[in-house]
Amino acid sequence: AELWLPKPTLALLEARCFWRTWASTENKHFFFFFFFFFFLSPPSSTTSINFNQLHHLHHQRSESFVMKCGQKSIRLSAKRRGCHLVSSEIMEGAGSLLNGVQVGMCNIFLQHTSASLTINENCCPDVRVDMETFLNRTVPEGRTNVPWTHTDEGPDDMPGHVKSSMFGVSLNVPVTNGKLNLGTWQGIWLCEHRDHASSRSVVVTVMGS
Repeated sequence: AELWLPKPTLALLEARCFWRTWASTENKHFFFFFFFFFFLSPPSSTTSINFNQLHHLHHQRSESFVMKCGQKSIRLSAKRRGCHLVSSEIMEGAGSLLNGVQVGMCNIFLQHTSASLTINENCCPDVRVDMETFLNRTVPEGRTNVPWTHTDEGPDDMPGHVKSSMFGVSLNVPVTNGKLNLGTWQGIWLCEHRDHASSRSVVVTVMGS
C-alpha cells in the first residue's frame, strides 16, 4: 500500500525502523542527521511511502550491521627450538571463523609461558635464524651468565619465560574479505623457547561483520 505523508511523519516512521539497528553502534550521529534533515523540512512538504519497501530497506540495513563472533582452539604441532612460520596453520585452522567476515579483527592467543607469537618476515628463513640468535644472546642460559633461580626444568626454563614476555603471546590481525589482512612480507611466527617442547595450543577469536 502507498500513502502520502508529511516528511516529519515519514522521518518518525523511518527513525523507529532504523533506531534498533543503529542505536547500539557508533553511527548515532548519522541517525540524528537523517532524522533532523527530514524533520526540519517545510511542513507542507509531502512524500509517498511504500511500507513494503521500507520494511525491505530496514531488513537490508539490519543485515549489513550484523556482528559475528566466533572462537576456536587450534593445536600447533610440536616444533624444535627456534622461530617458525605458522601463518598457514593458523589460517587453515581458523578458516571457518573467517568465512563471511568482510571487515573485522582476529585475535590469536597462545596459551603457554615458554613460547611466544610475533609478526615478522615471511620469506627469507635467515631472518628467523638471526632472530633466534638475538634471543639467545639477549637472554642467555646458565647460572654463570645470569643467576637464575627458576631452573626446575633445565637451563632453558627461566630464559624461556623471559623470551615469552619479550615477544608476548597475543596478536591482533585485521580481517578483510574473509582473510587475515597481513602485509605482503608479513607472517605469523611461533617462537619456541624450549629444547624439548610439545604441541602448542592457540585460541583464535574472530569478530566482525
